[in-house]
Amino acid sequence: MAKLVTGLFKNRITADAAIREVSQMGYTNDDVSVLMSDATKSKEFGVEAGSKAAQGATVGGVLGGAVGAGIAALVAVGTSIALPGLGLIIAGPIAAALAGAGAGGAAGGLIGMLVGAGIPENRAKVYEAGVREGGILIGVNAKSDTDADALEKVFDKLDAKNVRQE
Repeated sequence: MAKLVTGLFKNRITADAAIREVSQMGYTNDDVSVLMSDATKSKEFGVEAGSKAAQGATVGGVLGGAVGAGIAALVAVGTSIALPGLGLIIAGPIAAALAGAGAGGAAGGLIGMLVGAGIPENRAKVYEAGVREGGILIGVNAKSDTDADALEKVFDKLDAKNVRQE
């Protein structure tokens, strides 16, 4: 059974590097979830939600489209939702699952969402604290156990914190 590999990155530079390496392994936007705070998105990407710059980033992301275009494209296009009450931006399969549930899954907060995605509660609490402190959480749905091990090595190499397979 394939695993979800997660890691908390300290900034856009290391998160972008991870997304590039993941794309080189054959993964697409449909395999990668990204979660960050609104404050982190504004700080790291310099784009305020609803601004002309955000609209331009979305158009550019649609034209570029691939995961290899970096984390900005992943967050700007595809299934990406903002949860203003929680101050979060979520992109990828986790966002799709929330959208399918009418975003009602967000009512339980970030920890509830992460647990619902298959992350144990104790680790979800660590990830929540990291996201609140400005980290960027990336999760990849590995296609095999071998890929899960390789993804874990990529995340470790890029100094991600709390890298795990679930």
